Amino acid sequence: MQVELNRVDQDYHFQATGSAGVVVNIDGSPEIGGHNAGARPMELLLMGLGGCSAIDIIQILKKQRQQIDAFNIKVSAERVPGEVPSLFKSIQIHFTLSGPLNEEKVKKAVDLSLEKYCSVAHILYKTATIDYTFEVVGTEATATK
Repeated sequence: MQVELNRVDQDYHFQATGSAGVVVNIDGSPEIGGHNAGARPMELLLMGLGGCSAIDIIQILKKQRQQIDAFNIKVSAERVPGEVPSLFKSIQIHFTLSGPLNEEKVKKAVDLSLEKYCSVAHILYKTATIDYTFEVVGTEATATK
């Protein structure tokens, strides 16, 4: 796996390109001189966590012939204040799925992703707790690791 980053301006804006050729903009916050022209690096980690777990969950549910009509993921995190580096100390993920889904199968898929398969989660578990909830057709369940 390889990615490439190219600086766009004289500040912190970069364009990163992955092996599929898709460009992702990365920038620093205005507080340090960035221009809000891209995601922050720590935001990209959270996006990676959401994306990694989503791929796992979809794969598992497809194998079980579950139809997902819509899928939304919200990820929030707290960092260790006043430390350099300021690592994540806690992460919360909420999955919202809709469709003719079996809630027990969704729960199993979410648990398998975050406890076994998601590589990004296993990296982040080294410094943070990850709590997750999911919702299917208005029903909510909670799990914590």
